[in-house]
Amino acid sequence: MILQRLSILNYKNIKEATLELSSKFNCLIGHNGAGKTNVLDAIYFLSFCRSAYTAQDSMVIQHDAPFFVLEGDYGDFNIYCGMKRGTKKHFKRDKKEYRRLSEHIGLIPVVMIAPGDTLLIEGGSEERRKLMDVVISQLDRTYIDTLNRYNKALLQRNTMLKMEDAEPDPDVLSILEEQMAVEGEAIYRQRDALVRQLVPLFQEYYSIISGNHEQVSLNYYSHCQRGPLLDVIRRDRMKDRAVGYSLHGVHRDDLEILLDGHPMRREGSQGQQKTFVIALKLAQFSFLKQSGTQTMPLLLLDDIFDKLDASRVEKIVELVSGDGFGQIFITDTNRDHLDQILKQGHFDYRLFHVENGEVV
Repeated sequence: MILQRLSILNYKNIKEATLELSSKFNCLIGHNGAGKTNVLDAIYFLSFCRSAYTAQDSMVIQHDAPFFVLEGDYGDFNIYCGMKRGTKKHFKRDKKEYRRLSEHIGLIPVVMIAPGDTLLIEGGSEERRKLMDVVISQLDRTYIDTLNRYNKALLQRNTMLKMEDAEPDPDVLSILEEQMAVEGEAIYRQRDALVRQLVPLFQEYYSIISGNHEQVSLNYYSHCQRGPLLDVIRRDRMKDRAVGYSLHGVHRDDLEILLDGHPMRREGSQGQQKTFVIALKLAQFSFLKQSGTQTMPLLLLDDIFDKLDASRVEKIVELVSGDGFGQIFITDTNRDHLDQILKQGHFDYRLFHVENGEVV
């Protein structure tokens, strides 16, 4: 997959920019807050129909602007997204609007590595479930629908469990629990398959970047591993009623992250935690490349070299400069890191300077 041209209008602090892009390396240099990350986020938006950083679409519209527009030319097709304040966004492929945004997810696979990814280690289990769901949804468009059905049944069950004026109807609870079990077990099977394939790739990348100095592991835990999910959910219905929400289900799934057999969150240095995140995302890249339509994903690297020692930076540079990776977008405040990358080979590149939302 190659993004040949990116057009941005009124997106965050970027008033207007058109970038003619390299098929290999696209380097964005600028101070913090200049707008480098906003360029990457615009590319992410064109793949996932949403920002990587902002939950509300209206928040990406530049202050005092009435709308935003993003447009990407990918050679074989064109993707357009536009939105006026107070209205819904419009997503089009070759000028034809999608009936459902889920039809678009997976067309343009993207892997983004950003400073906030350390939440995979430091944050709650929701962050780690989100990682799994983002990968799977790019390969299977029905997965989002399955997830939505599960979450809808979960929300309805929780609403009934919170009832104070009357006891919940047990027959209705049973119907909701059956739906949670059916959808939840489908979600579990795909998450479990993903982790099984991801772990060896992840461990290989971590070993390369760290110089084989540490051993890492990733373990998947789910209530589905305790037996039929319907039995697990119903077993503690009275306890759920007492606390007012569902204690069991795939909404409680988690990934255990270990460094040399100990929790990474407690034992890992900032450099080791960043190495973990980068290795995991590169494994995600390889998994997406080998699966589904076998389309080469776009790789977005946002300020990835901070808190890494020189040897780990060098290993990452060697990896992403190789033939195993396609089009790459990379931001940095330090020109030295990018010069090091560009010296690795005779590949094509474009260098952009970003300042106060202007891209040159």
